[in-house]
Amino acid sequence: MSTRRQLLALSAGAAAAGVLPGSPAQAHPKRWIASWAAVPTTIPPTPPLVLENQTVRHVVHLSSGGDQVRIRLTNEFGDAPLRIGEVHVARRSGSGAGTDAVTGTDHRVTFGGRSSVTGPAGAPIVSDPVGLRVGGGTDLVISVYLPARTPVTTLAAFAFQDNVIAAGNVTGARMVTATSTIQQYLFLSGVSVHASGGAIVTLGDSITNGANTVANANHRWPDLLSARLDHRLGVANVGVSGNRLLHDPNPPAGSPAVGYAAYFGHSALRRFDRDVVAQPGAEFLVVLLGVNDLGHPGTSAPLDEVVSADDLIWGHRQLIARAHLAGLRAYGATVLPFKDDTLGFYSVENERKRAALNRWIRTSGEYDGVIDFDAAVRDPGDPLRLRAAYDSGDHLHPNDAGMAAMAAAVPLRLFRI
Repeated sequence: MSTRRQLLALSAGAAAAGVLPGSPAQAHPKRWIASWAAVPTTIPPTPPLVLENQTVRHVVHLSSGGDQVRIRLTNEFGDAPLRIGEVHVARRSGSGAGTDAVTGTDHRVTFGGRSSVTGPAGAPIVSDPVGLRVGGGTDLVISVYLPARTPVTTLAAFAFQDNVIAAGNVTGARMVTATSTIQQYLFLSGVSVHASGGAIVTLGDSITNGANTVANANHRWPDLLSARLDHRLGVANVGVSGNRLLHDPNPPAGSPAVGYAAYFGHSALRRFDRDVVAQPGAEFLVVLLGVNDLGHPGTSAPLDEVVSADDLIWGHRQLIARAHLAGLRAYGATVLPFKDDTLGFYSVENERKRAALNRWIRTSGEYDGVIDFDAAVRDPGDPLRLRAAYDSGDHLHPNDAGMAAMAAAVPLRLFRI
């Protein structure tokens, strides 16, 4: 059996055990639904990548399908207007790291009727509907041509997917010749589809973002959850590696973290309206946050940003309140164990705080439901550690099998509309 089939079989285990009592998405009028997302961040204080007369071809893995698509570009961290020369979208041919388009599926994308558009500094750019029918689990190639000198100041830094840069305007080409390969999404932050149903938004850090999973395989736990749902609902993954619930990146002066901490993104409380509430068709929120709030002070953040368990609980309560105001059902996920991690997060005191937060998530009743990721991946012989079979090697991030175990631990009954 292939690795992918093994992972999907593992993630389907809970369904076989009777967790899935019926279709999770009942009849619903068609509307725009988030099918893929990437969280934009700013860049560290180093010279940015600069593109000119070049095309960036991105590969995105949709969760749900529909009869039309819309593309969201972003200049939200730019300090100058962003000039887009042309954008095309097509279904992808093949899998893995391939970037070829399926013949006959290419469509030019327009924005308010324009194929070339300039987005203001600090603003997103949303496309017109594109008449491209896509199925759930489809891969798209989205090609963005940048004609003028363009510093890349807005990007999602951790794609775990190979995207390519090519010379000239080759947005409509079936095949492109890559001049470089990147694992980032540049100026691209969302794809929505026109369909019935709704969307799940997964708010988290590197574990939700997919850190340490095999690149180009779509083995992030939200991807595997989407497969368990038979792609009936959209899943917008708004996990950001390094993200914290309560604090923005704040690397100590002179530390190595100055060179990368900006990629960790604004705190979940700060980015919530843009990354969660604004997702088209959002119905459900899953929150997995807290480990970086515990581990960053003293490593990539100053010690005066140490938080208590009560601080973390307060932050989660804010997320719940804001989700409910937006009409979302909010589900809390327990924080995974990380004893003896290689990043320096673990301490007896941080474990005490993790245990207190998880106890509150499980027992307070304040979330609309609980997803017990901790129980799904911990070592039965030492519950403070990740199970060896699920450990990517740093004792903090699950591997692909661990991601499948997490997806299998999600009760599908939570997502009935």
